[in-house]
Amino acid sequence: MTDLYARHKAVLPDWLALYYEDPIEITHGEGRHVWDAKGNKYLDFFGGILTTMTAHALPEVTKAVSEQAGRIIHSSTLYLNRPMVELAERIAHLSGIPDARVFFTTSGTEANDTALLLATAYRQSNQILAMRNSYHGRSFTTVGITGNKGWSPTSLSPLQTLYVHGGVRTRGPYADLSDDEFIAACVADLEDLLGHVRSPAALIAEPIQGVGGFTAPPDGLFAAFREVLRERGILWISDEVQTGWGRTGEHFWGWQAHAVSGPPDMLTFAKGIGNGTSIGGVVASAEIMNCLDSNSISTFGGSPVTMAAGLANLTYLLEHDLQGNARRVGGLLIERLRAIAAQLDGVREVRGRGLMIGIELVKPGTDEANPEGAAAVLEAAREEGLLIGKGGGHNTSVLRIAPPLSLTVAEAEEGAAILERALRRATQ
Repeated sequence: MTDLYARHKAVLPDWLALYYEDPIEITHGEGRHVWDAKGNKYLDFFGGILTTMTAHALPEVTKAVSEQAGRIIHSSTLYLNRPMVELAERIAHLSGIPDARVFFTTSGTEANDTALLLATAYRQSNQILAMRNSYHGRSFTTVGITGNKGWSPTSLSPLQTLYVHGGVRTRGPYADLSDDEFIAACVADLEDLLGHVRSPAALIAEPIQGVGGFTAPPDGLFAAFREVLRERGILWISDEVQTGWGRTGEHFWGWQAHAVSGPPDMLTFAKGIGNGTSIGGVVASAEIMNCLDSNSISTFGGSPVTMAAGLANLTYLLEHDLQGNARRVGGLLIERLRAIAAQLDGVREVRGRGLMIGIELVKPGTDEANPEGAAAVLEAAREEGLLIGKGGGHNTSVLRIAPPLSLTVAEAEEGAAILERALRRATQ
């Protein structure tokens, strides 16, 4: 045990998870690579949980942060804040929500918490619809709507949460149906549920479930849900903390894959927009955002430094078409991984879009989740210089791959080759 690991265990909670039997200390990064305290170099296929969206030590972002820090680091939302207004203007436009307002937070958890506050206040209801296998954060309210028991340490909640089908396509009672039949069954389930309860405030849903193992419903599910919700005045919150900013390649926002007639009532964001700085937020129409009848602020949300980072990062992402790169390089990487998986009994499925890819592992010859295999692949990949993540609603048996969106074809091939060797070592 390293000295730093011993000190970590002595002062931090036991439930603060660390990857690897011998945890690593990451000291610096550049591009798509990071280095640990021992000098080992790694190709980063997880980006600090989908947070380093463009690249490590991106000069444009570090320059913006340094220059802003040299002027003023903090003032709070009690004063006018030019970088916050400028970033809000750009996000409001990109959201597609009419007459949009933006409230900045410091994390996705806080963003979802704010969206729940707005929805319940606007609708005067504490009932929330959420998806099974979902994850929305670690605050008391967001834990209360999370549909993944591995990340839900308490059943106590100020909200009444009602879970609906649809987040996982290939498991559960509707797995054997065609896509159209799957959507119809999920809609029927939603309509049946709504016939038994008072009117919920909102449905909150990830277009692709992140912690749940990068699972997703067929395209069109949320469009069908939207019609049912709209008839009853129920709001739709799209949790874009992991799917936003072009990561899925095909679309800028995850909700756009569902051919919905218009944007969601609210969308939440975080992670990638700050490229490692702490930015989260919620976008809603003025009518919904302004429904609160008391004062509120965010001491650290909208910090001049993080807003400067977000502006520089968003500009770089758009000017270099990183969404297009995620589509092209991510498409190549998914096909390469599917070809590898076809040769291995222990891989159930390779799924995802763009540079958001999941590899679900099972015990060979069965459909039983294989969390031990996932942990072994994680270790084997690290030994060869590749960092990946893991997750999933069935005992953490899904490898999560989400590199910075500037990933090159050569780096994708390098990572796929390491993954192939790690999968063969750990699953056979």
